[in-house]
Amino acid sequence: MSTEQTATDIPRIENVPLRVSVADIIRQAILNGTMRPGTPVVEMALAEQLNVSRAPVREAIQILEADGLIESEPYRGKRVKPLTLKEVEELYSLREQFEAFAIRRVVERQADVSELRAHSDAMFAAAERSDLAALNVADEAFHRALIKLADHDLMLSLWDNLYLRIRQIMALRNSANRDLRAVARNHPPIIEAIERRDMIMAISLISDHTRSASQITPEELGIMS
Repeated sequence: MSTEQTATDIPRIENVPLRVSVADIIRQAILNGTMRPGTPVVEMALAEQLNVSRAPVREAIQILEADGLIESEPYRGKRVKPLTLKEVEELYSLREQFEAFAIRRVVERQADVSELRAHSDAMFAAAERSDLAALNVADEAFHRALIKLADHDLMLSLWDNLYLRIRQIMALRNSANRDLRAVARNHPPIIEAIERRDMIMAISLISDHTRSASQITPEELGIMS
């Protein structure tokens, strides 16, 4: 193998600004439910915890405010932006429409759903390990893959715009479920219905799955009324 070929195979080291790395860490803590809605965001405490100066933390918080994940609370400072019942209802009703539409297109196009099966298997593997974080990642990947399989660029773009809040709610919902295997079991029947080209059943299953969030109390989700 030539020197040129060897160099090509070596991944480049990305020089990511510290504020971006800090923002990514805090963002993941919010999205996976570690920092729940309403949690105070204290600049000094985060800097000490992450072993960095306050400047990149301050800049990271500004990034997350732009993302809509952190907000300023009058006279109290920053906090993880609370969710409201109305926001959850609106997001999930819209998500239901997106995923039902995606299934129609997937069935009509007879798309290969092996990617959905892979993400479903990853959920079961995570559930067996009691790895909530890995289950959340696989769960979100499953639903984004479903949208992507619809081959509808505008819908995928709209989904990605809603992605942060959808993922946050999914993680909060999953953390309230003591049986992670139950979360994973929701997905194979959807795949099987799509594979049978049973559009009505597949849409019914995805709608029931999406609406299941309404069975969890606001307190369990950590949201505000």
